[in-house]
Amino acid sequence: MAPEHPRPLDARILPRFSGVRTFARLPHAGGLDGVDVAVVGLPFDTATTFRPGARFGPEAIRSASSLLRPYHPVWDVDVIEALAIVDRGDAPVSPGDTVGTYRQVEDELTQIVNAGVFPLCLGGDHSVTLAELRVLAGRHGPLAVLQFDSHTDTWDEYFGQKYFHGTTFLRAVEEGVIDASSSIQAGMRGTVYGPNDLQEARGLGFTVLPAEELRSLGPERFGDLARERVGERPVFVSFDVDFLDPAFAPGTGTPEIGGFSTAEALAFLRALRGVRLAGADVVEVAPAYDGPGQQTALAAANVAWELLALYAVSRR
Repeated sequence: MAPEHPRPLDARILPRFSGVRTFARLPHAGGLDGVDVAVVGLPFDTATTFRPGARFGPEAIRSASSLLRPYHPVWDVDVIEALAIVDRGDAPVSPGDTVGTYRQVEDELTQIVNAGVFPLCLGGDHSVTLAELRVLAGRHGPLAVLQFDSHTDTWDEYFGQKYFHGTTFLRAVEEGVIDASSSIQAGMRGTVYGPNDLQEARGLGFTVLPAEELRSLGPERFGDLARERVGERPVFVSFDVDFLDPAFAPGTGTPEIGGFSTAEALAFLRALRGVRLAGADVVEVAPAYDGPGQQTALAAANVAWELLALYAVSRR
């Protein structure tokens, strides 16, 4: 017998403030039979360099996601009916041990990816993305990355250590799990350590679009550029919530002013229609610094939903 298609609790019957907190009120399930998408929390923030707290990000995103509804009116798709989605819960992590946590996350995600299931991960700091990329590259080969961020995360080390949230994409290039020449880093802004910081990311092969250039480009031309760069490669979208201006998303570890609004973020994500998604994550939500309305968590939950809608449309 085929497994029942997973559906969320109906907010017209059971209020949104009731029930166990899962992403979009979807079923919590460990099994993967008949599943298209598994949402996985990665509650780890040992690799932050300033404000900790992203270990509570998955919990906050799940709570805010209770406001999500199944139908995406812009793309005319019922995400819930188009995709069999479950909340897999959180992967095991070991606070204080980044390398050990990578092993644990890789073990968890390997089961999901080898079952042909799309992983949507909720961070956690941006260091966890390296473990995701390792697993996906093991199945698909080197990936193209579309990174929405205020930092390139291509510095070499912090405090004499190689694995921090600011080193993720340099390590990914070194390990060969991504193809930088097919990848775009979008939204960079703020102070840096020296005049060569962005140029070093470009030297690795990335197309780097500082915030001013991305705004000038606009969503439509950004989408065209992304499709041109990634070609037929499988794509991983990584959305660091500090891509958003702290006026819209104060709850993050390394906020940078001059960022993007939530409306702009949705427009850039929707411009990616046509790319072949292999996986995605939303990272760096630190709810201790959020506003009383939890606007950062709400933004992150909706970004995650946009990524699911993008994946649903790509499967039509």
